[in-house]
This record gives sequence, structure tokens and C-alpha cells, in this order.
Amino acid sequence: MKIDTTLTLESLQPALERFWKISGQKIKLIEAEYDASKGSPVFTVEGKYTTRGWTEWTQGFQFGSAILQFDATGDESFLQYGREQTLAVMAPHITHKGVHDHGFNNVSTYGNLRRLMREGKIPHNEWEMNFYEMALKASGSVQAMRWSPNDKGGYLYSFNGPHSLFVDTIRTIRAVEMSWLLGHSLLTDNDAAINLLERALNHARSTAAYNIFYGEGRDKYDEWGRTAHEAIFNINDGAFRCPNAQQGFSGFTTWTRGLSWAMLGFPEQLELVAEVPDAELEPLGGRAEVEAFLLKAARATNDFFIANTASDGIPYWDTGAPKLYQLGNYTERPADPFNDWEPVDSSAAAIGVQGLLRLGKYLKDKGETADGERYWQAGLTSLKALLDEPYLSTDEKHQGLTLHSIYHEPNGWDHVPAGQKIACGEASMWGDYHMRESALLVTRMLKGEPYYRFFN
Repeated sequence: MKIDTTLTLESLQPALERFWKISGQKIKLIEAEYDASKGSPVFTVEGKYTTRGWTEWTQGFQFGSAILQFDATGDESFLQYGREQTLAVMAPHITHKGVHDHGFNNVSTYGNLRRLMREGKIPHNEWEMNFYEMALKASGSVQAMRWSPNDKGGYLYSFNGPHSLFVDTIRTIRAVEMSWLLGHSLLTDNDAAINLLERALNHARSTAAYNIFYGEGRDKYDEWGRTAHEAIFNINDGAFRCPNAQQGFSGFTTWTRGLSWAMLGFPEQLELVAEVPDAELEPLGGRAEVEAFLLKAARATNDFFIANTASDGIPYWDTGAPKLYQLGNYTERPADPFNDWEPVDSSAAAIGVQGLLRLGKYLKDKGETADGERYWQAGLTSLKALLDEPYLSTDEKHQGLTLHSIYHEPNGWDHVPAGQKIACGEASMWGDYHMRESALLVTRMLKGEPYYRFFN
């Protein structure tokens, strides 16, 4: 990746204004055309959103996108749509005990609406606020029930079962932490209370220890910042067994969307922990120890992205994809979504941008100016590429916003257009939502509004 040190927020403002205009058009297009009886929209095929029956993990992104659009533009039609749909269809996600995706679905909807009310962007209504907060309390507790113990305290297991720790979940423990922030605790047998902050941070500790590599010789493929999609444990004694991948090429290569969840999830945890009183962190090893493992994982994963991404800040779908060698020195030139060998994944960039920017700001605020600037400018470099073609979807008939996203390359779920040899030209609901989040982060900074955090 070639970091553009000349970029500023102000230089991206015209592109951001264009982006929000196109974003609003896409939201309205989906609202007008998508058949909700088919399930949640997941990814596009020939420009139209389709579903894929795995879990309904993208519905909160659909309606959360409208809420973000209101936040950025003030257009109340998007607020109305986001509110109405959250009330109408999101309740099953609050009590869904079979998934690890609560932070995706519920913080993106109930959480964003609560945040806007607390920030004064929408009028305060006591009962509406109570509704959002009750949903968040319950959602975090339900997610926290998916618990497997190990030597790091334990982890929230994925929908694959108690043996499985997904790197994705580092960004969904926001739901558990929102529940804790609202003063809630999970009660189990005999009214034993589970500390939700402890559960969330022990999950983060397990993820940092077993899904992230640091060049310390864990295996032959150990490299600073390499990320495994899944860590497998023996549920009889909690012992770590091996890295694995569901959507990446292998457990010994780095699926870049998994990498991006970690790039963003760990800096967000640093932002949250900075607001947590010391006394709450003492039982977990104390502030210094907690911040140390979070920062190490944040630096490592963001460094790996910078080192293994094309020059414009857009990664290919897996850094060990078997035909990448056909592309030669692919990190030395802009990504090519139309190549003949391996797809790029713009959704990994859309997620990772926030990680780079948040880590950069965190370090600059701590006085580590040089490192902070490096990550910050890397984030702006990726963002600039995403705000323009071929990644920004300017076709008014295409329902997607951020093109060249990949869902599941090993399963062959992604659309390969006529005349192409690889999947390209399509969008995903998570990619579109996270692109809006990244754009909102910098848009609010340009406006002088409070820094966007999920727990504002």
C-alpha cells in the first residue's frame, strides 16, 4: 500500500458529498424494489440484492444504513424508515440465541437510534429511549450466553458451535458492552450475576491471543498481524487446537474481511476501555494490561493490512489466495477487480478504513504522532479509492453502493459476470453499511460534530 501523506479530510469533502447523494438513492431503490418476503438482502447479483439462507445477519445493516444516512444528511425520510423498520422487524434479532451477530444487527439499529437521541439529533422521548435501551440490554445478555471457557477467560462462540471462535465477533461484542454500559448483568442459575464487561473483554483477550499472530513462532506461517478467521478449541478442557477458515482460503492464510473486523474491533475496544473506570478493569488484570493486549492486536492487524494490500488501499479477498502469484507484485499497483485470477474485496477495505482511522486518532491523542499519522493517512488513502469508481456504484439501476465485494469465494456464492473469469461488480449489505460508517466518521469530523463512537 502506498500511503498518500498529502490527503486531508477537506480534500475528500466533495467526494463525500457525492457519496451521500448516491447512498440515499441506493437506500430508496432497495426500499422500492426489494422483495422482503425472500429474507434479508445480503449481496447483489446483476445489480439486484438477493438473499442467502445462512443466518439473517445483514438485516440490521439494511435499516441501520438509513439511520446513518439521516445522521449524515439530516433527511428525516431516512430516519422515519429506519425507525419504522427497526420496530417492525428487528425484535427477533434481540432474542436470537443461535448467532454471534448481535452487535451487527442490534447496535446498528437500536444502538444508532439511541445514540442519535443522546446526541440531540432527534428529540428526546422517554419511552422511545426506554425501548431502545431495553432492546440493547436484552441483546447483549443473549449474545453473552454463547460462552465457552478457556485459559484466557473464555470466548463468545460462533454459530458453528462451542468449539468455534470467529474473529468477526470482536466487532459484535459491542452489544455485550452496550448492555453493561446500561447497568445490566446476565443472571444465570440461582441468580448468579455475570459481569458483561468481563465477558466481553475476555472474549477480546482470547481473540487477540488465538486469532491474531505476532511473528512469535506459533507455527510455520506466523507473521506480524496475520489473522485466522476461526480458532478451534477442545471444549472438554478449553485447549486451543488449530486455526481454521470458513470463508478464507485456509487457516494458515489471511482472509482479508476477517482481518478487517479485527482492524476495526480492537481500536473500538481501546476507545471504550479509555472510558471505563480503573476499578472495573482491576479484576481483568488492570488498565495497563488490558490496553496493552488490545493495542498490540490493533497495531499488528492494521500493519498487516498496509503491508499486504494493493497500492490504492484495496485488498484482494485472501492474502494467501492460490492464484495471487499470477498477479506478480500486486501490492505495488492499484487493485484490479477485473483481473482473471483472484477477486478483490472492497468490503474488507470499507471496514478496515475505520480501523486505520480510529487507531490513528487514538495514537495521535496519546501523543504518538508519527505512528498515528501513518495509520490515519493510510485510512484516508483507502477511503479515497472507495469514494470513486470503480468502487463507488454510479449506475442508478444498481442497488449496491460499494462494488467488488466478496461474500464466500470458497463456496462460489459470488456472481461472475459474463465475459469475466472471477466474481466482480457486485455489492454486499455489510460492505455498504460499513462504507457508510466510514464516511460518517469523517463527515462528522468535517462538520465539527462529536466523534462517532458506538457508545456515544
